[in-house]
Amino acid sequence: MPLWIISIFNFIKKKIIHFRFLKRKRKEFFLIRYIIKELLIYFLVMFLFYFLIFFVNQILVLMLKLLGKNLPFWDVVLLIYFSLPSILSQTAPFATLTGFLMCLGRMNTDNEILILRASGQNPRLIILVPVLALGLLISGFSFFINDYLFPAGMIKYREQYLISISRNPFVEIESNSVKKLRENTIVTGEVSKSGISDVVFFDRDENYNTRIIVAGNSSIDSAEEAGVSMHLNMNDPVVAVLDNQNSKKFDLIKAKKMTLNIFESAFIDSGYGIDPGEMTTYDIRQQIKKMKADENTVPQDLNRYVLEYNRKYSFSFVALFFAFLALPLALIFGKQNGVFAGFIIGVVISVLYWSLIWIFIIFGSRTGMNGFIAMWIPNFVVGIAGFGFYSIMMRQ
Repeated sequence: MPLWIISIFNFIKKKIIHFRFLKRKRKEFFLIRYIIKELLIYFLVMFLFYFLIFFVNQILVLMLKLLGKNLPFWDVVLLIYFSLPSILSQTAPFATLTGFLMCLGRMNTDNEILILRASGQNPRLIILVPVLALGLLISGFSFFINDYLFPAGMIKYREQYLISISRNPFVEIESNSVKKLRENTIVTGEVSKSGISDVVFFDRDENYNTRIIVAGNSSIDSAEEAGVSMHLNMNDPVVAVLDNQNSKKFDLIKAKKMTLNIFESAFIDSGYGIDPGEMTTYDIRQQIKKMKADENTVPQDLNRYVLEYNRKYSFSFVALFFAFLALPLALIFGKQNGVFAGFIIGVVISVLYWSLIWIFIIFGSRTGMNGFIAMWIPNFVVGIAGFGFYSIMMRQ
């Protein structure tokens, strides 16, 4: 056979193979695009679901309390607005888990996974790639919220809250209550617009001696000075200063009138300067380096920054772990009523993870447990469970 005929034959053969390859790739592209679209739809639905839950539980309850204190409506709106980043940071990971479980469970119930197998496609590859890609994308979105929007929102929320207190001190001072103001404590009687019937104030002087201030009718005024939240004007006050070195010694001071300045730091914990939650990961990392270089740094204070630094990463990228876990769970337990089963499993796992992460936050802050270990253990548990269920799915 002439060489030119063989060359034409080989050329046509290559073109046919290339056409089949492109056709197969085009089918894979359409399938992946379809799966991504379905995953995004369920993710957005569950994003709204969890957003409303966190919004009601963490924002509206607080705002209703503030509305009862006669705060201007616009102040309440601003406080809600500045709280939104904290809500968004908690919503995305759980929406990923539940939304992916419901979507993949629905596909399994409708035999779409079976159809993929029958058509010669590799369902694990066609599904696993978009699941992990979207999980990584959502994790990046969550990290942006945790690392930038969340600190900015906390700073603005604190500023607005202090402005609200200065305008209306009765936001923090309530009738017949014991109010802890960081290192100080105030006990109040009946509180009204005309004043407070009885006041007992506990604090310490410059020598760390316990000081007790008792007064009858008192009034509260807004403060104009920087750093001062309110003025507590006391009538006929009695001040008792107890000597910590000698329990039998004390000083007693009486006056007709006395004005007690209550500082903003009494309501906002600023004993460590800027709170770690109000800092980006870069700022926290720089602060950790400074604290490690300082020999006088208290280990518990250092661990607060280490905990927050790792929390930003672990709570952001748990969306990727949840995405990986959702695939085998949906294919194993979503054979019937996959949407409902995915919703129930997703909510249960979300509650368990939320409880676990807060247990380790409290445990790490109180015991000094290494911040990296405390914050990443819940993610490792999710990852190990994902690999376990994935191996079960592969055997099936």
